[in-house]
Amino acid sequence: MPAKAPITQDVLTIPRREEAGGPLNLVGLTRDGMRAALIEAGTPERQAKMRVGQIWQWIYHWGVRDFARMTNLAKDYRAMLAERFEIALPEVVTRQVSEDGTRKYLVRIAGGHEVEVVYIPEEDRGTLCISSQVGCTLTCTFCHTGTQKLVRNLTVAEIVGQIMIARDDLGEWPVPGAPKDETRLLSNIVLMGMGEPLYNFENVRDAMRIAMDPEGISLSRRRITLSTSGVVPEIARTATEIGCNLAVSFHATTDAVRDVLVPINKRWPIADLLDALRAYPGLSNSERITFEYVMLKGVNDSDEDARRLVRLIKGIPAKINLIPFNEWPGAPYVRSDWSRIRAFADIIYKAGYASPIRTPRGEDIMAACGQLKSATERARKTRAEIAAEAGLS
Repeated sequence: MPAKAPITQDVLTIPRREEAGGPLNLVGLTRDGMRAALIEAGTPERQAKMRVGQIWQWIYHWGVRDFARMTNLAKDYRAMLAERFEIALPEVVTRQVSEDGTRKYLVRIAGGHEVEVVYIPEEDRGTLCISSQVGCTLTCTFCHTGTQKLVRNLTVAEIVGQIMIARDDLGEWPVPGAPKDETRLLSNIVLMGMGEPLYNFENVRDAMRIAMDPEGISLSRRRITLSTSGVVPEIARTATEIGCNLAVSFHATTDAVRDVLVPINKRWPIADLLDALRAYPGLSNSERITFEYVMLKGVNDSDEDARRLVRLIKGIPAKINLIPFNEWPGAPYVRSDWSRIRAFADIIYKAGYASPIRTPRGEDIMAACGQLKSATERARKTRAEIAAEAGLS
């Protein structure tokens, strides 16, 4: 494993607004988008595909941010790139490390908004929990993020940038000339941070395609999990257009309780959600759906809830992740007793489903599941205001 490199200031520049005559950020562009931008900048069409491949590898395989270091490109071409383009990531405002090794980054994006990103090291993997929106529109009552109003969707560059920032901090970019090292500190991505990924589908899709591209970050689709609260119309698209694993924030076994915990249930109730999951393309015992179930004392943790959950998901290849509630200031719920959680898990296990109990991580730095919330809250804005502020109009 290459030595860890400190995060330097040039790595943490905020992408500049793409105003007339300003540089265009190459981070976040699809291959087709990058090809079009290079042709517009004067690259001959017959060379454009090759140039995209070269630049793509420098950015996403080697982690290079300086065009001058792209030594397989002619000097005058590198000078043109530096004049017309930039390779820019969001700014890391703070970096906290938990007693258990979990790292939480507060990241500032265009418009001065902030999101949180969490890296969780484990014995056999390293998982990065990334955000897809600033704030959230779902108002799930057990989730701290749900108390922050939605500001806007993240761009492709802002989503991919979270992955690149973490790789910077972990010192995980390959070193040219060094022996190849297949060890991955960042081996898995979960879209379980701030926001509902399926309400920002196209940007999430394009960002994950960049992360999966074999000539760049090169993460397997099976190493990526998208978590949704149940945006039924977009569920099938996740399989066909991204191909990653699917997790569902389920959390209740009756519509009456789920309407309160996950208010999107009022629009797409449990029966509709389960119908969409049963029809999920590619569903199999090797590619199961994960049901996330937060354990709330006296709310959804009874033996009858466990038995009802088993009946509801019958016929769906699945595992159930039981999540001990991670409390936050002002939370209206408390965590189920451990004996109750274990009894709940035992009922599910005896019914034939894997029922791991998630070990709380990063609680001391408010980095655990359901605790993320940016330090600065923004009121809801109109689409025009959001676009103008972010330079995206």
